[in-house]
Amino acid sequence: MNILITGGTGFIGTPLARELRGKGHSVTVTTRRPSDSKDKLTWSAPALIPPDIISRFDAVINLAGEPIAPRRWTKDRKERILSSRINTTRALVESIRQIEHTPLSPLDRGERKRLPKVLISASAVGFYGAHGDEYVTEDTPPAGDFLADVCKQWEAEAYKALDLGIRVVTVRIGGVLEADGGALPMMALPFKFFLGGPIGSGRQWFSWIHRDDIIGIIIFALENDSVSGPVNMTAPNPVTNREFSRSLGQVLHRPSFLAVPGIVVKLMLGELGAVLLTGQRVLPEKILRAGYRFKYSDVSQALRAILGK
Repeated sequence: MNILITGGTGFIGTPLARELRGKGHSVTVTTRRPSDSKDKLTWSAPALIPPDIISRFDAVINLAGEPIAPRRWTKDRKERILSSRINTTRALVESIRQIEHTPLSPLDRGERKRLPKVLISASAVGFYGAHGDEYVTEDTPPAGDFLADVCKQWEAEAYKALDLGIRVVTVRIGGVLEADGGALPMMALPFKFFLGGPIGSGRQWFSWIHRDDIIGIIIFALENDSVSGPVNMTAPNPVTNREFSRSLGQVLHRPSFLAVPGIVVKLMLGELGAVLLTGQRVLPEKILRAGYRFKYSDVSQALRAILGK
């Protein structure tokens, strides 16, 4: 398969591209910097990708977007978080759409115009907002806060590709665990200084996933035409923040009883802090039904695999 990845040099995109190449796929990643490398495409939204280039790909994986954490959400930062996702996804779909309206060259008259078969586009469990102890599945409706609004608009742009006959999968990603990025290094830091513990009450749910399973689910979705629509990308056993802190402390051989007061989190991070003090108990119902088998379904097992390296 010939695959295009936006955000292909990031925390998820880099190992995903490596794994796909290892499976024999041809992978091109987008970059904003000028490049003449055969596996990199110089591109930045809102510009469109020329039809003779975008038509080469069998699949498009869209992972681009401004990081949501760990800084406060100022007005400008919220705008960047939203626009970076909307502009990239919209430009990708419009790039694909223009294939249908571009005449073939005289040399290509005998060939059929080719559109990508599948678009896999990132989203987040922030789609659901706070739900207390309630279980959340792909059928749970969206919330009305900032993150939910970002996810709704982000996914809406991706689903415009359905009009072109393209299979669309929106992967709603939870808290990704790995040592070289994401939230885990920052979460583990106070434990290393014997200052670790839960955030706030510790009762809020944390829907986590090992990065290996992020990569596994994306590849599973690429290879299985039956997977479409929203897919929760979280491990099947979410834990409370207190349970996660206890497991992290055990793996690091550190205590985990020094809770960070909720008021401190809100003062430091503002609206983002309020999100960290709530949570969702998300279940990956659809991908389990489709037959995907998680490599890491227990949080202690996942943390030992990461931090015991």
